[in-house]
Amino acid sequence: MANKRAADNDVKMPKKQLYRARAHSNPLNDQFFDVPLSPKHVNWAEIYPEAYAAAAAAGQPPPLVRFADVGCGFGGLTVKLAETFPEKLVVGMELRDKVTEYVKARVIALRLQSPGSYHNAGVVRTNAMKCLPNYFAKGQLEKLFFLFADPHFKAANHRRRIIQTTLLAEYAFIMAPGGILYTITDVEELGIWMKEKLDVHPLFEAVPEEEVERDPAAALLLQGTEEGQKVARNGGKTWRAVYRRIQDT
Repeated sequence: MANKRAADNDVKMPKKQLYRARAHSNPLNDQFFDVPLSPKHVNWAEIYPEAYAAAAAAGQPPPLVRFADVGCGFGGLTVKLAETFPEKLVVGMELRDKVTEYVKARVIALRLQSPGSYHNAGVVRTNAMKCLPNYFAKGQLEKLFFLFADPHFKAANHRRRIIQTTLLAEYAFIMAPGGILYTITDVEELGIWMKEKLDVHPLFEAVPEEEVERDPAAALLLQGTEEGQKVARNGGKTWRAVYRRIQDT
């Protein structure tokens, strides 16, 4: 037992400098990686082996991913969500291959360091602007996060922004009624853009601020991410928008 504890303590976290990539990628470019044909074709058991094995041993159906961290970067929020909501499967979704590999290595290291924990954290490389319905069934997600997204400042590039009227329809499709969509940015223009798009969409309504303040997930939007921590250290301002998926009429 002592040898096992010593081995666990020797597990090292991956080093970010070995996984460096460009800060942003163009989501409208063609990328070459496998995309499941439908949610039924996703091999979630490979990403969450312990959770799936536990469900099978208990005679329960396979668990479903309920939280998605889009553009997860180096996985700060994904890991914090897994800690805060241990009964929920959390997936980080990232377009950059090296960054995705870092998050995979980070989750594996955390599982080895803390046996029994982080079994609910995982990551996939994908393009969320094109492929979310390939991963999630209608009404599957309870929480959907878009944190410190690329602002794409040039007007010609606004179509690359992750919050768009057409994309909100897709997000609404994969979210359960009552599910919560979270956004935060340190770019005022983008914060206004996202709020305006969400305000006028018929399937979302703003969550009252007092309810947001009580939400443990909302508390992670700033301090739960590397980008948010950097903004806080520099005394920067952020624009947060939290919306509820309403029932279809």
